[in-house]
Amino acid sequence: MRLTSLLITLSVIGVAHAQTPDDVTVALAIPPAVHDGAPYAAAEELGLFKEQNLAVKVLVFQGAGALLPQVASKRVTFGFPVAEPVISSYFNGKNPLPLRYFYNGTPAQTLEYTVLADSPIKTLADLKGKTIGVGALTWGTLPNSRAALRVAGLEPGKNVQFVAVGVLGSGFQALRSHQVDALNYNNSWGDIFELTGTKIRRIPYPDVFQEAPGNGFIAHQDTFKDHPDLIRRFGRAWTEAQYVCDINPGYCVRAFWRQHPESKPADADGKGFTDDKALLTKRLQRTLYRPDGSRRQPGEYDLNVIRRAIAEMAKAGEFPDAAVPVEKIFSNEFVPAFDDFDKAALRARAEAAK
Repeated sequence: MRLTSLLITLSVIGVAHAQTPDDVTVALAIPPAVHDGAPYAAAEELGLFKEQNLAVKVLVFQGAGALLPQVASKRVTFGFPVAEPVISSYFNGKNPLPLRYFYNGTPAQTLEYTVLADSPIKTLADLKGKTIGVGALTWGTLPNSRAALRVAGLEPGKNVQFVAVGVLGSGFQALRSHQVDALNYNNSWGDIFELTGTKIRRIPYPDVFQEAPGNGFIAHQDTFKDHPDLIRRFGRAWTEAQYVCDINPGYCVRAFWRQHPESKPADADGKGFTDDKALLTKRLQRTLYRPDGSRRQPGEYDLNVIRRAIAEMAKAGEFPDAAVPVEKIFSNEFVPAFDDFDKAALRARAEAAK
């Protein structure tokens, strides 16, 4: 009898231990908005993280410069920074950051130059002698922004200037009032700007940078070695969440509002809902599909595209040279696992979600 009781107790303890979720912290460089934060909300509400035995907490730091040390010191599990600071660490004469990307979160260029629709500026070359507004002069995206201008024959700091104007509303007002001639924001912020009623013109980066990755999920190299399944499970849940939001963006918008009530617009039953749904849909279209409409492989990096972009960055003087071990910085090791789930069953759940 005592032996039976002991076995039952041990069995209960073992089940409880098996169900204890792994804590995961994700560091972001800017606060999430509906277009990029809705998948987190959907994964939490539908239990997608829980089904992967994960307890996920999102933390916000002030830019990639503050975020990367958190991942490098293992104070957070994953980060979602742009790539340039990590690549640059291989040129600093010291040990490079012990980090590696495992999920391509923005597989197409998100940055663009934005001008008012009636502006005479129609190409990158037309920015000569102009001022360009950015959120802050410490942004990790600036090396790529400068390189794009140099490809067009300009020289940032000499015949074109970057100035800090803050983000979103303050930047929009700076452009409307002609304090700056252009903005250098991501295309989702351009979507937001258009939804305010302002007509704009978008000037894209050169073709060599169009498929270069932006933000992606990154982990310490030790996590690759010691906890590979943690990466697989998180990446799978994230892919599932994006899949849900692609099928039912309205649900994901409402899930984001429920988790971030301060983000819910006053006209949540009308234009506010329509606008937020459009923002999310446009972001997912750029992330999940290629320009020709074909679906991307979730999380995958095209290393040849990255090499070409780095070579152009070196040519533009943003990197000392192009001799970077790309395969050590960007990994496709876990990509097959990210897309390994029952899509028919998840579609049914997504369609039923409210």
